[in-house]
Amino acid sequence: MAAEPEPAGSTPPPQTVAAPMLIACALGIEQLALRSGRRRHGGASPGPVTVLRTGMGPANAQRAVTRALEGGDLRGAAVVASGFCAGLEPGMHPGDLVVADETRGPGGSTPCTDTELLVKALVRALPGRTVHTGPLTGSDHVVRGQERAQLRGTGAIAVDMESAATLRSALSTGVRSRPVAAVRVVVDAPEHELVRIGTVRGGISAFRVLRSVLPAFFEWHRSLLLPRR
Repeated sequence: MAAEPEPAGSTPPPQTVAAPMLIACALGIEQLALRSGRRRHGGASPGPVTVLRTGMGPANAQRAVTRALEGGDLRGAAVVASGFCAGLEPGMHPGDLVVADETRGPGGSTPCTDTELLVKALVRALPGRTVHTGPLTGSDHVVRGQERAQLRGTGAIAVDMESAATLRSALSTGVRSRPVAAVRVVVDAPEHELVRIGTVRGGISAFRVLRSVLPAFFEWHRSLLLPRR
């Protein structure tokens, strides 16, 4: 039976575009948390999601993210740097969330996309968890003692080794308008350093939180794809 023609002047239904997202983390334990969280918590993603383990350090992050985004499937992907971090502000605890409004590294600062929207999504996904917002600074080594205080003096609220390189690489691969974000879970803080007793408990808490963040990432990503008024 022949299909009936569309009425004159009718508008065809909009086509759904699969929008990919790349979530970059450094460690195997971070990748495990993120992948197991997807199976455990689900959540509707607007497109394919890749959880990429880059390896530790800014150089590894830069190489891995650049290589991944130069491929056809992820060329226009939104990019989220995630995993664990060291908190710099007194009063932070393992399991607290850090949402960067910008990342800082040797190459300069990178503004993050719609930070407030992402914070609201995380508050809904993890009720009761503290979410800190501010600059996330980069380092090429584990930060201890006095250096932690020095970094806090720059205005940064947390430090990790890969986020700045991840986002800078994401915006250097030909798609300057791609959404980028950095969301980290505090595993080490001024009053809860990794060398102290209680590290295991703090690590378990941070792992559980990281395992629960994906629905918020998906909500943030879907919202970015909606038409803006």
